[in-house]
Amino acid sequence: QVQLVESGGGLVQAGGSLRLSCAASGRTFSSYNMGWFRQAPGKEREFVAGISGSGGSTYYTDSVKGRFTISGDGAKNTVYLQMNSLKPEDTAVYYCAAAMLPFLGAVVIRTRPREYAYWGQGTQVTVSS
Repeated sequence: QVQLVESGGGLVQAGGSLRLSCAASGRTFSSYNMGWFRQAPGKEREFVAGISGSGGSTYYTDSVKGRFTISGDGAKNTVYLQMNSLKPEDTAVYYCAAAMLPFLGAVVIRTRPREYAYWGQGTQVTVSS
């Protein structure tokens, strides 16, 4: 079991930056594939970025490559999403999610929401033009 709490959302102008945090309690996140998803009004929840275990592998959706960076801090059991060069189309509620790895050290990054068992409550990101 793992509990996830996101923070760091807010209102920012286009071109600005935000850093989201996801604090995990329970088992250490090195046992999990961690993902960031987002959901805009009237749209389906979509994958944004993922990191496998202790952070050796990452993966991004095309629309955020080069602008967003996912990283993890094992000592703090926290995953981050650094978002730069934000655009109005990045406006959404951002969710952190966790899916257990099949074994420690496995390199797995899932991209579908149904593959993740644990979710945070979400944090709103609004980018004004």
